[in-house]
Amino acid sequence: MKRSPTHKDWLPLSRPAAAARELPTGEAFRPAWIDFEKGIRVGNLEPHERITQILKYRLEQEFGTGFVTDRWGRGVYWHWICWVPRADRDAKPVSSGINFGCAKFFISQDREKRIFQSGMTVERGWSSGKPPFPGIRLKKDWDWHRLMASCVKGSRFDEELHRLVGREGFSISVTGAGAPLTAANFRGAHQVRAAAEKAPPAQWAGFSLYYPMPEAEMAVCSGYEVVQAICGVFTEVSPAMNLCMQVTLAPRSARFPVDGGFLQEEGHNDARHGKGKNHQQ
Repeated sequence: MKRSPTHKDWLPLSRPAAAARELPTGEAFRPAWIDFEKGIRVGNLEPHERITQILKYRLEQEFGTGFVTDRWGRGVYWHWICWVPRADRDAKPVSSGINFGCAKFFISQDREKRIFQSGMTVERGWSSGKPPFPGIRLKKDWDWHRLMASCVKGSRFDEELHRLVGREGFSISVTGAGAPLTAANFRGAHQVRAAAEKAPPAQWAGFSLYYPMPEAEMAVCSGYEVVQAICGVFTEVSPAMNLCMQVTLAPRSARFPVDGGFLQEEGHNDARHGKGKNHQQ
């Protein structure tokens, strides 16, 4: 039987084309990889299946600037993952080599309440004393100071919190300072500052603004729907996050108008620069 010709018959020195790497758009993600017992699965998956790669790709497509991925956890399952705007970190004159000083997007889980959290966070770290490891002592160039300065009645940040918490179902937590703020008990951004002042200075503290997605709600979604929901949350919190950052983010799709102009980097026309350090996925 006559053999059918192959590409080698026509080009003997050629090699078969390598399969194109699949983009981490979110179609391959599975909701089961957010496990409320073990954590958020990252290991033993293809690159385009990992939530770290998927959300990094989606954020960079949306905002047109680089992000650095960091996490708390090890092995196959991680418990807390964040995406740091690289330009904001690189602009820090003292703290450009660490991620702690920057506002960032994050995902996590409340295992006890069986709630998946996605949103933004600003870390304070330790404000006094001797931390257990270097890099987490609050420095003068951290975004935490902008956050605290914004926590006053009538500020744009106050308005954003009223919109997100009062009308859109978001929650606020301040580590080490009591129960979360929700629509039921939120009265204004001044509560965030008051809660932060109660957080022990020689312990870890931080602010988180997040949307609580119950496990039961997540279970009826497809993986792509979960990814879309997280990206939607990130878009919703980005104006509030911008008010805490040294270098702001402007989405490619539609820049947010502010006071007759547009959100942009302080002193620059573009935030698309910088180089990554630390944990990158």
